[in-house]
Amino acid sequence: MRCMFLLLSLLFIPAAYSGPASTDKQSADQRLHRFLDEVFERQVAASPMWESQLGRKTERQGQWDDFSDTAAQRRLQSRQADLARMQQQFDRDQLGAQARISYDLFAYETQRAVANHAFRDHFYVVDQFNGQLSELITLLKNNHAIDTLQDAEDYISRLRGLETVLTEFTAQLNARAASGVLPPAFAFPDVIADATAMASGAPIDDGKDNAVFADFSAKLARLEVPESDKARLLDAAAAALKGPYQRGFTGLLDALKRLQGRARHNHGVWSLPRGEAFYANRVAQHTTLGISADEVHRIGLAEIERLHDAMGEIMLQVEFDGDLQAFFEFVRKDPNNYYADSDAGRAAFLSDARKLVADIQQVAGRYFNRLPKAGLEVRRVEPWRENSVSIAFYNSPSQDGQRPGIYYANLADMASVQKYVFTAITYHESVPGHHFQIALAQEMDDLPLFRRFGGHGAYVEGWALYGEKLAKEMGFYAEPLHDFGRLQNELWRAVRLVVDTGIHAKRWTRQQAIDYFRANTPLSEGNIVTEVERFFVNPGQALSYKMGMNQILALRQRAQNALGDDFDIRAFHDVMLGSGSVPLTMLEQLLDAYLAEQENKLPTGNNIGALPQAEL
Repeated sequence: MRCMFLLLSLLFIPAAYSGPASTDKQSADQRLHRFLDEVFERQVAASPMWESQLGRKTERQGQWDDFSDTAAQRRLQSRQADLARMQQQFDRDQLGAQARISYDLFAYETQRAVANHAFRDHFYVVDQFNGQLSELITLLKNNHAIDTLQDAEDYISRLRGLETVLTEFTAQLNARAASGVLPPAFAFPDVIADATAMASGAPIDDGKDNAVFADFSAKLARLEVPESDKARLLDAAAAALKGPYQRGFTGLLDALKRLQGRARHNHGVWSLPRGEAFYANRVAQHTTLGISADEVHRIGLAEIERLHDAMGEIMLQVEFDGDLQAFFEFVRKDPNNYYADSDAGRAAFLSDARKLVADIQQVAGRYFNRLPKAGLEVRRVEPWRENSVSIAFYNSPSQDGQRPGIYYANLADMASVQKYVFTAITYHESVPGHHFQIALAQEMDDLPLFRRFGGHGAYVEGWALYGEKLAKEMGFYAEPLHDFGRLQNELWRAVRLVVDTGIHAKRWTRQQAIDYFRANTPLSEGNIVTEVERFFVNPGQALSYKMGMNQILALRQRAQNALGDDFDIRAFHDVMLGSGSVPLTMLEQLLDAYLAEQENKLPTGNNIGALPQAEL
């Protein structure tokens, strides 16, 4: 497998290739690689949270990121200076093909950062979906290991330091509210409930152990140090929780409860200052295409019609007597589609999901030349953060691969966990979806670090949705209703195109969006409401899945048409996955370069053009 992957990498060679690249070009490529890694390392060093997520332990382990506007401005200026340095020090035309990708991608991402920074104050500081608070606690639980006394001291330092982070959040919440940027009214109850839960429990009050105190205690118990040290550290953690930690949450909760009274509507971002321009920025960010909201809306309508027709074929297979709406209702109420709403039901879900992953892993080598080395775990979302995260998501492995990738499923409401749908979701979040793409990218030692650990939503989510369809080609979804669940998932993402643009560009109400979802999909009522409310607070992100999948499928069809019997699905996947996460425009250029090389039409290196400029 490794040899095949290296063979494919020879397709991305300089235009004048007739043997080994020249020493000068190798030197330029190597210098650019070093330059980009130096920039990446400096960015990581400025983010203690990122260091922990990568599994690194440094002298900054006891700190949090700086969330202030001043720090954000400083980061932007640093990125712009790095871009200027790269353009001054390197001649793009003198670089090899992979180095040109790095050059173009770095420029593109910097330009997008500038475009996004112009709307920094339009993002909600906290909301019910994006997990701005829960990710802080999750980092402590999942990423902050305690292997030494210093690790424990650093953990306590982070407990104390949360006051600074939450005070900054509170100040920004108030400032943005004053300028007219306030989350929708429906967001406040869940945010307040989760923040209250995070700031509750022993030793703060008389309840069960606080989530982070329980985590700290369990990790400390496994540490082989004198009991006197453990007692001292537990006392210090308790003092941090009852002091600065609780003060930070109390201040934030006071602000949230006060502002809740001012949040009297549930509008899309069109209602914010410069709202239309902000949504255009979000569409560009999350599709990586030069496409308007109206175009996305029209694509969504066409995809919904196509998928409804495909669902009609499933109805014929199972001999259902009724129309599509009746079938939707049947699926929603089918008892075979649900697990028991109990601990036993949740355990059954996890067992089934782990078997799905294990089974598809067994045949993956027939479709991929290279598989990730990092392991994968299936876990339930912890109850303390169930209200503020999506129904399923993936956490990437540590940089060294020692911490596995994690597929999380939110099992708070088992009435929303449809078996038919979650079969496809499992493939999406794990294999051959997110785990294959993200973990594999991290392991590509020949790429600059920013390409291994970066991400473009349309590519990342597009690949994962493509992975759901690929699983059918790999021999899964044998039962028609599970294949219906796959179509339901794709339909779900197509409806997102219509509903997200409807909310933010066409001024749909929350109820209009819910009604459209209910009429066009068999999703459970709970999932529909969660979806719609997600779109309100994360504008444009929902567009990435279907737009990305459509692009990958179109590129695959182009490759099949061009190569005919010589088409190799494993080689195609190497092209799709072999350059890390890239914008969809660049993914198309990579395929064109591969096809040109295969057909001996054009030298590969000349066929990778510069990325379009992001709007500033």
